[in-house]
Amino acid sequence: MAKKVRILHTEPITHNVRAYRVEKPEGYDFKPGQATEVSLDKDGWRDEKRPFTFTALEEWDDLQFTIKSYHDHDGVTHELWSMEPGDSLLIDDAWGTITYQGPGVFIAGGAGVTPFIAILRRLAADGKLDGHTLIASHKTEKDIILRDEFENMKGLTCIWTVTGQDGSELDRGKINKDLLERYVDDYSQKFYICGPDKMVEDIRADLKDLGADADGMTFEE
Repeated sequence: MAKKVRILHTEPITHNVRAYRVEKPEGYDFKPGQATEVSLDKDGWRDEKRPFTFTALEEWDDLQFTIKSYHDHDGVTHELWSMEPGDSLLIDDAWGTITYQGPGVFIAGGAGVTPFIAILRRLAADGKLDGHTLIASHKTEKDIILRDEFENMKGLTCIWTVTGQDGSELDRGKINKDLLERYVDDYSQKFYICGPDKMVEDIRADLKDLGADADGMTFEE
């Protein structure tokens, strides 16, 4: 049964990404990396459920979602952008297969980084980030989600690549076998992959070609 939660605070993250802090129902439980179905508690939108990942930690008093809004069509995320503290969302129970399995490399395409936010925050809070790497692809530097926070996480190696910005000092292009070969030297570690379906499929194939074990890859199924 859906639970009604009020929006308590919104915070801009990038030009089209916001963090939404919302009420946490009593006894509500989730694990870092998990998501829930969310809909907007307003006429015409209550049945339009979309999956969004929790970016809060379990011990926080409130829940948080970090959500990219797509303004090229009148969808849920576009409508969500207009909502303010005091407005309400409807959420279901937590679910998801992207949970932490051990040290490794987190590979994200755009907003696909969101399932990794709470996982990396958990590891940072516990002082257990040494040996972890985040490889993330975005269109331009201004699209990079939580860049400062990730770069300030002690022990986390951050590798950024942009696909649509001339003159950037970051790596250029999509995450592919060549890029992985440059930055990964141990394919026995865990790999966490999230992004568009085609990207996930291609990276899984590249990692297998490079010697990674399919059982060591975690992705949303």
